[in-house]
Amino acid sequence: MPHPVKGIDHCFALVDNLDTAASQYRALGFTLSPRGLHSASKGTANYTIMFPEDYFELLGILQPTELNAPRREMLATMKQGLHAIACRIGTAEDAARELEELGIATQGLGSFSRPVPLPDGTEGIAAFSTVAFTPDETPRGTVFMCEHKTPETVWVRELLSHPNTATGLGAILALSDAPEDEAERFARLWAAGTVSTEDGFSTVHTGENSAPLILAGPDRLGAYYEGLDLAGTTRGAFTALRVKVADLSAVTGCLSAAGITPVETAEGLAVGPEHAAGVLMEFVAG
Repeated sequence: MPHPVKGIDHCFALVDNLDTAASQYRALGFTLSPRGLHSASKGTANYTIMFPEDYFELLGILQPTELNAPRREMLATMKQGLHAIACRIGTAEDAARELEELGIATQGLGSFSRPVPLPDGTEGIAAFSTVAFTPDETPRGTVFMCEHKTPETVWVRELLSHPNTATGLGAILALSDAPEDEAERFARLWAAGTVSTEDGFSTVHTGENSAPLILAGPDRLGAYYEGLDLAGTTRGAFTALRVKVADLSAVTGCLSAAGITPVETAEGLAVGPEHAAGVLMEFVAG
C-alpha cells in the first residue's frame, strides 16, 4: 500500500489577535492575502502568506463558538504560536483509507469551503477536504492533511511577491526534550520520511520540495537562537519557522523600517516571538 502523504503543504500560527498578528507580519515584509472569513459556526478568520510551492497561515478567533472551543483552550493552555502543520495529499478520503491500511490512525475527515476576497476586488470560493492524524500519532502540535479543491483561489499570483523577497518555507523547528525519539515518530507520517541527526539537531526529511521538520533540545535550540526568547513561543507544538528569501538585505531593510533588530544565526537572521505572534521567525538565503 503506497503512503499518501507527500510533504508539507503549509503550516499555521494560532494567534491571540488576528489584526495585531497581521500588522506584525506586514512589518516583517510579508504580503498578506485579504482576510478570509470562515463560517459563523467556526467563528474564525485567517490571512495567508503565499509562496510558489507552500504557504503560511495566521488563524484567529473572532467570536467564541462551540466549534472553536478546542482552539480557545489551546490558546489558553499552550499560548499563541506555531500550532499546526498541514501535509500534501491527493484526496483526503483516499489518504484516510490508505493510512488506516498502513496502521496510522486518523480522525476528523471532512470538507469545508469559505469565501475568498481576491486582490482584484472580486470574490471566489476556496474549498478543502481535511483529515488529521490522531494525537497519539503526533508527538507534539497538530498535524493534518489538506486536499485543495480550488488551488487557483489560494495560490493567487499577486500574493506571491513579498517586500522581504520570501520564496518558501525553509524548515519548521521544534523544542523537544527527546528530539531523536520524536523525530522517528514524526517520520512515519510522510511517505519519504527519514531522519538524520547532526550537531544536536534531528531532522525529519518530509519529501521533495518540502520543508523539513527539525527538533532539538532546549540547550541546543537556545544556543542556536541565542538572544531570543524561546519561552515566548507556544508550548507543546512548534517553535520556529525558517523562511527562504531571495535577498537577505531586503529583509534587513524591512526590519529596519519597522524598528526591529534581528539576531544573526548560523543560517541567516531571526526575530523573536514578540514580533511574530508567538513564532520565532528566521530568514535564510534560498
